[in-house]
Formats: sequence, structure tokens, C-alpha cells
Amino acid sequence: MRNVGTLAVGVVAAFVLGSLCVYTVDERQDALVFQLGEVVAVTKEPGLYFKLPLIQNVRYFDTRILTFDTPDPERFLTSEKKNVLVDYFVKWRIIDPKQYYISVAGDELRAQTRLQQTINDGLRAEFGKRTVHEVVSGERDKIMEIQRERADQDARKIGIQVVDVRLKRVDLPQEVSEAVYRRMEAERKRVANELRATGAAEAERIRAEADKQREIIIAEAYRQAQQIKGEGDAKAAAIYARAYERDPEFYAFYRSMEAYRQSLKNKTDLLLLEPNSDFFKYLNNPSRGGK
Repeated sequence: MRNVGTLAVGVVAAFVLGSLCVYTVDERQDALVFQLGEVVAVTKEPGLYFKLPLIQNVRYFDTRILTFDTPDPERFLTSEKKNVLVDYFVKWRIIDPKQYYISVAGDELRAQTRLQQTINDGLRAEFGKRTVHEVVSGERDKIMEIQRERADQDARKIGIQVVDVRLKRVDLPQEVSEAVYRRMEAERKRVANELRATGAAEAERIRAEADKQREIIIAEAYRQAQQIKGEGDAKAAAIYARAYERDPEFYAFYRSMEAYRQSLKNKTDLLLLEPNSDFFKYLNNPSRGGK
């Protein structure tokens, strides 16, 4: 029994000693091997590795993409001296675990604080060169790309990579928002008034042009009517002249009858003429025609 117990103790001791001599690295991790507090090895590939028991220890670092999200909106000043409130988040990961450990002691919170300072400084500089409109919509993508490059350049000094920087929200403080909305409303009203004035002027121009065309059309129609009427009068005169040449006496008689008809058309018509007037020559002596 004693031999069995001794064997069991030896197996357990061997197992414990063996577990102290090996370590495994997951594909989502990097490992640092420390010996008496100093980094002696960096393991990036997944697998099973050996280390010296008791005098060496291993620390693991997650190499997956991490997210840092600002807990509260940050306040920045634009080129118009207007305050804006900005929410943003950062995607980052560890690419050099040794440098990461040396720079921030492997503390994720310290690394995020460093990132926040770097990005805040960059946003403050970029917003200070732009108007509210530009930072809200006009150059938002450009600002994010500049911040990503700048933050990544600084982050590599502490062994991390900045994958992306995104502005979630850019708002104005309440007091500034109200002033901006009032200014936007006034600007929209000004544009609307300009459009109305332009429309009214265009309408007046169109009406004036239509009146001009109307007068031209009427004048042209009157000219054509007078021309046609003149041509008709000339043809009528020519017909009368030919008729007169054929039988002057009958023509004179016919014209007199027309004059009688027009003059005595109504019973109330009254003429004051001398009895021997030429007007009555066909009435006085119709057979001779006034001769």
C-alpha cells in the first residue's frame, strides 16, 4: 500500500510539474513569457509551448478587435466659435504585445485613455478649422479618415493598431441649436422671398410679352382687314364705273332710289328741301329722269 501511495504522489507531482512546464496559445491571443519580471519570449502562433517552471510565467493578450466608446459626449469648438457635442467610437487591437506591455503595462484602460487623448486632440484641431455645417455633414468622412490615420500613427508607439474611428453623433448644445434653427428659418424665408420675387418678375415679363404680341396680332389683323376692305371697295367702284359707262341714266336712277330708301326708311323721317331740288328729279318727272 505504501508503494502504491508513493506512486500516486509521484504521478501527481509529475503531472503538476509537467503542467508548469507547458502553456498553450489560442488563435485569438498573443503570449508574453516573463522570467524574473523581464520579457524573454513573445508567442504569436497558436499551439503548445514549453517554459521553465517556477521561474517563468506567461501572460496572455487578446488580439481581437476591441471597441472603445466614449462614455459622454466630448465638446469641441468650430471655426465659427460654436460648441459641438461629439460622440465617437474607436476600433483597435493589439499588434505588438511586448511594446503594449512596456508602454501601458498591458492595461486596457490605460491604452484607451491614451487613444482618447490622441483622438480628442486631433478632433479639436480638425473642428477648429471647419464650420458647423462642414463637421456635421460636409467633411465628416474626411475628418474620420484623418483621425484614423493620425490615431493609428500614435497608437503604434504603444503596440496597438487603430482599425477605425467613427463619429456617431455631432450635435449642437441646446442654446446653440435654437439660434442655428432660427438662422436657418430666416435663411429659408429669404430664399423663399427671392423665389417669389423672381417668379413675380417673370410673370410680369410674360404678361408684357403676351400684351405686346396681342397688340401686334390685332394691328396686323386690322391692317389686313383694311387692305381687304380697300380691295373690295376698289372692286365695287370698278363695277359701279363699268355699270355707269353702260347706262349712265339707269345708274343715276338706281342711286337715287337707294338715296330715297335710306332717307325715307322710317315714317318719322323728315326732309326740308326745295321742291325743285335735284334730289326729287325722278319723283317729279320719272319718265325723263329729271331732264
